[in-house]
Amino acid sequence: MQLGLALLHALKDHGAREIFGIPGDFILPFFRQIEDSGVLPLYAFSHEPSLGFAADAAARVNCGLGVVAVTYGAGALNLVNAVAGAYAERSPLVVIAGSPGKLEACAGLVLHHQVKTVDSQYRIFREITCDQVCLDDPDTAAADIARVLRSCREYSQPVLIELPRDIVGRDCAPVEALKPTAWSEAAVAEAADEWLLRLAEAKRPVLVVDVEVRRFHLEAQVAELARRLGVPVVTTFMGRGLLCETDLPVHGTYLGVAGHGEITELVEGSDLLMMLGCILSDSNFGVAGKRLDFHHALIAAGREVRIGHHLYPNIPLAALVRALLAKAGAPAPAVLPRPVEYAHDLPRDDQRLRASDLAVALNDQIRARGAFPIASDIGDCMFCAMELTPTPMVGPGYYASMGFGVPSGLGLQATSGQRPVILVGDGAFQMTGWELGHCRRYGLDPIVIVLNNQTWEMIRVFQPESRCATLGDWHYAELAKTLGGRGERVTTRAELAAALDRAFDTRGQFCLIEAMLEPGDCTPTLKRFADGIKALRARQVG
Repeated sequence: MQLGLALLHALKDHGAREIFGIPGDFILPFFRQIEDSGVLPLYAFSHEPSLGFAADAAARVNCGLGVVAVTYGAGALNLVNAVAGAYAERSPLVVIAGSPGKLEACAGLVLHHQVKTVDSQYRIFREITCDQVCLDDPDTAAADIARVLRSCREYSQPVLIELPRDIVGRDCAPVEALKPTAWSEAAVAEAADEWLLRLAEAKRPVLVVDVEVRRFHLEAQVAELARRLGVPVVTTFMGRGLLCETDLPVHGTYLGVAGHGEITELVEGSDLLMMLGCILSDSNFGVAGKRLDFHHALIAAGREVRIGHHLYPNIPLAALVRALLAKAGAPAPAVLPRPVEYAHDLPRDDQRLRASDLAVALNDQIRARGAFPIASDIGDCMFCAMELTPTPMVGPGYYASMGFGVPSGLGLQATSGQRPVILVGDGAFQMTGWELGHCRRYGLDPIVIVLNNQTWEMIRVFQPESRCATLGDWHYAELAKTLGGRGERVTTRAELAAALDRAFDTRGQFCLIEAMLEPGDCTPTLKRFADGIKALRARQVG
């Protein structure tokens, strides 16, 4: 079997459903194999960062591998920011980057797309991937591919596979998936016992779930565990939407001083936080009303378990959850707090549209049509999503890179077939919104809502006096037709509600709703979050 074909079959066997790529001379032989073999479909976009965001979202949605294929240097280095975000947020992304063949690398000339040395690309990606390989030896390629793909799945973080362009057609053994890395069953059992012992001593325990629960496909098991333990469950900011497809009543999302008071009190008043798959980031816990003591929490994430000052290394989250389920017994009777209720029934009147109206209008659509997936960019659109009735969601809640929204929505629909609602601000839309032009050839038809206040509102919230946040009015709705979709601009609550009705009833092309907001208008959640972050920084300086 040719090496490139062995790689394609291995990707599929490890859970990849498609490849997002942009061709270039160093990767062209592999693109020919992708197209001729039909092993995995190829989605070609316009700019490499969009490929990374789309593949990241695909990995999050299908709990498999997201795959990107790009050329050497100029292509791969354009991916760095998107791959860094996937690394930070623990998304299993496979970067396949072309590289020079052995003879041309030794020809004595500096190659086009080369930075400092021929292997600069490889060394740069070592910082933002959990494993790397250059497939320059057909005799070891199968084992090397198996190793890095196992790393990608086990750590749920990106890996780099460099593919010299003179190697893809060489003979290679088929790739055999490796067995999972061994861990100690005794250590898992001991960690589970100590976890449950601490729980038995607690009076106000709370289960906090975050992204790794989704990354390792554990939502159903964690929902069952919560039922057996009889404890209230909240998500983090990053974990918004987790467990919403189970029948477990999640009580809300913890946002510290920016969130609902009853959820803040539930978490901050707890004497035992049980944290599954949680990233201890400032976006998740930086706006706490009072300092959270993680030294007394139970934390399972990053392939280790921390219980107070005890550390159990090399324990997969799935293994711990299985052990807890086996030891937890029958469901515990418990009187639990009611889940937070989210606003609905937007008045269809001529009142000027406000940022806070958007979540209410979308909640009305969820009530009428059922849940639909959300792909959100960073900014006020993500804080708007915190006020939605919980529904499946992808968004860059920790790394917070602008431009994620539109390509992640395309990746979500490409991999799942589900029609997403994309929430994006006008600043982020300027970065990657043009990828909507690919919807027509790939049969994608997302609903895109652009929050247009003619400014980078996240910047203005933190530094209102800065003129650099002003963007101007680009009339995005008018561009939709050029890109193959339909668009309309709305300025009132009635216009927004009617535009959403039309968008949900229209299939076969993307629909763009340009929601016009006053500069300075933002959701109350963003305002509280920004105030909390500023107060935290002031305390740190003081």
